Amino acid sequence: MDATELLLTRQSCPRLIAPAPDESQLKVILDAGVRVPDHGGLSPWEFIIAQGEGLNRLGDIFLQAVTENGADEAKQAKAKSMPLRAPMVIIVVAKPQPHGKVPEIEQLIAAGCSTMAMQQAAFALGLGGIWRTGDLAFDKRVHQSLDLSAGDQIVGFLYLGTQAVKAPLKSAKSGSEFARYL
Repeated sequence: MDATELLLTRQSCPRLIAPAPDESQLKVILDAGVRVPDHGGLSPWEFIIAQGEGLNRLGDIFLQAVTENGADEAKQAKAKSMPLRAPMVIIVVAKPQPHGKVPEIEQLIAAGCSTMAMQQAAFALGLGGIWRTGDLAFDKRVHQSLDLSAGDQIVGFLYLGTQAVKAPLKSAKSGSEFARYL
């Protein structure tokens, strides 16, 4: 797959099954995640990988957070099972640092770019993925359970695996519809 085809056909794959990326595929995915624009070379990100028992641990973290937030039993069951929707979840954390020339927003965007680059790398390798966020990405209990620092922010849960079914290609949008000239 060439780069243009990748950019124009990439899409989220919500139904993922084993196998997860293998060791060599994961290396490519992670390496793609650190090749993104990074003003100042700050590398303002961390990638927390959950697979196998790590998915169950992440489910327990989600369960504890929603339970402490007063969720009913149905929401508790859903939260606990959320990480099991794929054989691997990479939690992408923005770790902004004080810097005179690089504002925090640029560092958050860089971490977001990392997430997108990793999803594209997975797609290029023939894998599927979906970038999810939701309330748990912003939950302080989840942050504490993952040993995140006060200024850290989860920018996404990148679910990765093998596509369970080949999703139909989304209809193409024209970028021109969203552009204007100055």
